[in-house]
Formats: sequence, C-alpha cells, structure tokens
Amino acid sequence: MDTSPTPPNRELPLRRPSEPAPAPPARPAAPLPPPRLLLLDVLRGVAVLGTLAANVWLFHPGSPDGSGALRSLLDPLVNGKFLAMLAMMFGVGLAVQHRTAAAYGRSWPGRYRWRQVLLLVEGALHTLLLFAWDVLMGYAVTGLVVIWLLRRSERVRSVVMWSALAVHTVFFTGVSVLFALTEPGRPTPQGQRGIEEGETVFLEGGYLEQVATRWEGFLGTRIEILVSFPAFLFLFLLGVRLYRSGVFGDDQRGRELRKPLMRWGIGLGLPLCVLGSQVHELGQLHRYGFAIVLMLGYVGLAGWLLDRVRRRGQVVRSLSAVGRTALTCYVLQNLLGSVIFYGWGLGLASYLEARGVGGTALEGWVLGAWLVIALVLVLGARLWLRRFDRGPLETAGARLVSLVPERRSAPERTP
Repeated sequence: MDTSPTPPNRELPLRRPSEPAPAPPARPAAPLPPPRLLLLDVLRGVAVLGTLAANVWLFHPGSPDGSGALRSLLDPLVNGKFLAMLAMMFGVGLAVQHRTAAAYGRSWPGRYRWRQVLLLVEGALHTLLLFAWDVLMGYAVTGLVVIWLLRRSERVRSVVMWSALAVHTVFFTGVSVLFALTEPGRPTPQGQRGIEEGETVFLEGGYLEQVATRWEGFLGTRIEILVSFPAFLFLFLLGVRLYRSGVFGDDQRGRELRKPLMRWGIGLGLPLCVLGSQVHELGQLHRYGFAIVLMLGYVGLAGWLLDRVRRRGQVVRSLSAVGRTALTCYVLQNLLGSVIFYGWGLGLASYLEARGVGGTALEGWVLGAWLVIALVLVLGARLWLRRFDRGPLETAGARLVSLVPERRSAPERTP
C-alpha cells in the first residue's frame, strides 16, 4: 500500500482574455504550382517547326543528301539541332509535371508513368501509319527512366547525365573515325533494287502498301532508339537541370543564365556544325554531337530575342500556339507531308521525279511545301486555342490517363 503523501492539486494558469491563442505548429509549405513560362512555349514551337524543316526532305524519296546550294546552307543550321531541342523540351516538361505533382500533393510518378506508356503506343502507331522515323517511342522509353530518376538525388542524376553524354560521345566519335578509315561501300545490285522498290512504293503506291512497308522495316527503324538513347537521356536530364536552375525564367536571373548559353552555344557550336557539314566523315558527329552545342545557343538566342520583341506580336503568338499544341502539330506535320508528297495523296514527289526536277529547283519545291505545312500548323493551332486550352491529341491523352486511379500523398519536396 502506497503511504506517500498525495501531491497537491495544481491549477493550470489562466490565460487572460486579451492574450491570443497559441498558434498551431507550422506545417512545411508545399511548393507553389509552376507558372506557365512563355519562353518554354516559344521554344517548343521552334522545335516542332525546326524538326519539320529537317524532316521534310524525307518525304521526297531518293532526294540526295546535301544536294543543292540551299540545302548545303541550311544543313549546319538545321540538321540535328531541333531534334535535340525537342528532346530537351520533353525533359523540361517532365520537370514541370514533377513540380506540379509536388504542389498539389500527388504521388510521383502516379499517372505520369502511364502518360509515357500512352506516348509509347502513340509513337508505335505513328511509326506504322505515317512516319517511319518517329521519335516519340524513344522519348517515351527515355521518359520512363527519367521519371524514376526524378525521385533520386541531384548527385545520382548528375552521374547518369554525364555518363550518358560520355557514352554518346565515345560511340559517335568511334563511328566518325570508322567512316574516316574505311571507304564508303556501294549497295549490291539486289540491295539497290530493294532501295528503288521502296522508293517506288512511296512515289506511286497506295496507303496500305506504305503501311505494309513500314511494318516490314519496323524493327530496323526502331534501332535508332537504342543508338539515340544515351543522347536522349542526357538531353532530358539537361532539360530538367536547366529548368530547375531558372534558365527559362522570365526574370533577371533567367536572362543572365541565358547569356553564356547564347555566346558559347553559337560561338562554339556554329563553327563546329559548319565543319561537320563540310567534312563527310564528321556527318554523324555533327548531327548527334555538335548539334547539341548549337541548340543551346539557339535557346539563349530565343530568350534574348523574346526580351526585345512584343510579347503579343504575331510571331510570338504563332510560335507559342504551336508550342502549346506540340504533340498534335508534330503528328499533323507528318500527316500533311504524306498527303502532299506521297502517291496516295497529291503525289508531289512523283510529279517532280517524272519531270526530272532537281538541284535548286527541287529545293524550292520542298521548302515551299515546308512553308505551306508550317502555315497550316500555325493557323490551325491559333484557331484551336481560341476555344480550347490544349491540342486535340493532348486533350485525348489527358482524358485517357485520367481514367487511371490516382493516389494522393503528402507534398513531396523537390530535390
């Protein structure tokens, strides 16, 4: 039995009515949703239209590489630059989505993983039905890896990014050395006959014949995904890093960060790309290596110009509209190119082939087709955005992904 004295009752001190109630413990603030940056929309628009300028030649089967003065002039400015920019902008998009998910307390990757799976399916259909050299499948595979890396530390992402660049550089340097040491071979008579038959299908064949041809060569064209994967991985992660560092910001910090990009990117990248376009053995290193340097210069230049023109001017509004509907415009440009050039459409390629049009005249026709397609994309995007917030493919994809149940979680701190 406890015989210790009972402690006296203690009364809690009374709080005076004039004293404020103690504040509850503060919770860590969730990250704010990222603002929409005009420069990002403009750069996406530039990337889409620039990719079209590089790819439009592929719609004319048998068009020799670098033929004519105009194409030789455009090659160091266009070849590979906008493909790299488009890849980097996909990485930026993942960084924006990651920050948005953290701001609204959504789990990561959550539905965003399914967005990449849907993009993979869209890319496969795009390859078979429209354009054999589609890049969406490669972007989807890379996006799945980067989604996982966004949950890792900055140090892990840096190691992966620079390792990917090293692998990419060593590979294409080796390819360039191999080209320099060996004489280019000529196709066998059987191989040449196969090339000519393939060109005939696109010049004169029907749509289903072309789909069958793409199906037969599907795995062969998808090898590019494996070859380009290190470059895509580097560019995606570079986009993440540049976005988080504030390079695309509409503030003084962003402007200061873009200045060295413009100086070094153009000052170093342009001479390298001119050299690569003139020396045949450096062609692959030019397209997949030097082009990245000049692309960064284009990013800085676009920001510099955007600071000096009217934000609501026609050029900025047009590029921004294409950028806001980038996926739709990318697919639509290949549909329009097929309709204009191929045999099941207007048949421009067979028309030019039958009349022996070549050299500068051929370049004029092809560049004219690029201008027509670009104008259709710009007008279509601007008209569509008057009534809708996203492009049709973007809207359809978002609705499909929204069917996947989403788990909410505590706000995630952006690493």
